[in-house]
Amino acid sequence: MNKKDKILIVDDETRMRKLIGDFLVANDFDIVEAADGEEALKVFYETKGISLIVLDVMMPKLDGYGTLKMIRKDSKVPVVMLTAKGEENDQIKGFQAGADDYVQKPFSPKVLVARINAILKRNDTSNENVEIGGIKIDKTAHQVFVDDKPVDFSFKEFELIDYLIENKGIALTREKILNAVWNFDYYGDARTVDTHIKKVRAKLGKKGDYIKTLWGFGYKFECEDNKKASKKKK
Repeated sequence: MNKKDKILIVDDETRMRKLIGDFLVANDFDIVEAADGEEALKVFYETKGISLIVLDVMMPKLDGYGTLKMIRKDSKVPVVMLTAKGEENDQIKGFQAGADDYVQKPFSPKVLVARINAILKRNDTSNENVEIGGIKIDKTAHQVFVDDKPVDFSFKEFELIDYLIENKGIALTREKILNAVWNFDYYGDARTVDTHIKKVRAKLGKKGDYIKTLWGFGYKFECEDNKKASKKKK
């Protein structure tokens, strides 16, 4: 992982930006800042090489949800939502808007840095292409192809299908999927997984049937390709 990844910190509180910025700089990150959603959009599009955004929800001019929706029209850059809200519905709203993690204030700066490192590491673990059952994942381009046709996936949807395929044939609990895809210590509502699974299935079309629901447990990715592979191993 590049030790000079550039992080955009968006928060209307100067003190909060300084607190986060100091910890990030101490951990070998470069930082840029914005005080509201409108400024964040301007900085994001004018600054090259932003690796991740730490985005506050409650801000003047344009809140975090609105800012994220605008960014997601053009970019799949990882986004960590930062907010004083702790209700599950607020977290689900953030994830549905395309957030990659959700940190509630007050928080430990060390934990925030750990989460940022975890997201960037997952995003840079492998540049290999994966192909199974007519689904191809180009990890370098962060692109999914179904029967050689490109299909648009959000950042989190991409991570979810990638994780399911990496663990093909393995029964995965919702909790395990949450911890692996949404972060190593994220404890959220299982509905987050169900919502994203539904979206991924729809985008895969008929191949969405490869994602099997294990009632009362979780999910498993299974298709003829990995069944044949399992038989060969035996």
